[in-house]
Amino acid sequence: MWLPWVKTRPSSATSTSNSPSTALVAAASPRLSFSSPSLKDLQALLLSDAATPSPPPAAPCSPSSSVRVFHRVRVAASALRALRTLQAPPSSGGGAAFEADRRVVLYFTSLHVVRSTYEDCRAVRAILRGLRVAVDERDLAMDTRYFQELAALLPRPVAPRRVTLPQVFVGGRHLGGADEVRRLHEAGELRRVVAGAVAASLATCGRCGGERYVLCGSCNGSHKRYSAKGGSGFRTCAVCNENGLVRCPDCSPPDV
Repeated sequence: MWLPWVKTRPSSATSTSNSPSTALVAAASPRLSFSSPSLKDLQALLLSDAATPSPPPAAPCSPSSSVRVFHRVRVAASALRALRTLQAPPSSGGGAAFEADRRVVLYFTSLHVVRSTYEDCRAVRAILRGLRVAVDERDLAMDTRYFQELAALLPRPVAPRRVTLPQVFVGGRHLGGADEVRRLHEAGELRRVVAGAVAASLATCGRCGGERYVLCGSCNGSHKRYSAKGGSGFRTCAVCNENGLVRCPDCSPPDV
């Protein structure tokens, strides 16, 4: 017996099915009608759920996939731009000597003054060292003369104080900064770009300990030399930089 607040409606045909769609149809066309005002809301909810159309399928291109596609396009564009740069004629100012041995030259700074610049320099050094190629590391913090040299080597001449670091050259051709090196490394193209460079030695230099610089042997790091000619006294040492350092002759190639 049905309870007094539930009324049944006769059905013209009955069918038995275990599929979810059949159960949904049975719920959508209720055989029960609620006469109680407090239970009519339940019937309205059942009817509204059945009448609500199913949501459309998700778009094939979601925001996350769009970000991935955009990232791949940026990586491919950076790789093509770097390859076009490497196919261009070498720049002046030592490019011919770089091209002769496919030298990889890195201009960077070891100073921690600007954290983002220091982190970029450290990341690029780690990437290049991971490729096991000999890198001519030129630290602008050790020798400020590299400012002028780098400004002259860049494709567009800029003021020395506007030079951004790090900067990488391969075979005398400008490869780019930290962003270009990271994108080429992610795309797997950086190893092919530096192919042909001299392999790096796995052993640490016993003379400089991997620092690439040693004290000047002419002035013992004072950057001053005594000259008895003409009673002039001390003169500036022309061999070392302003810090009294010279590039390690055992692990650093000569300047060109």
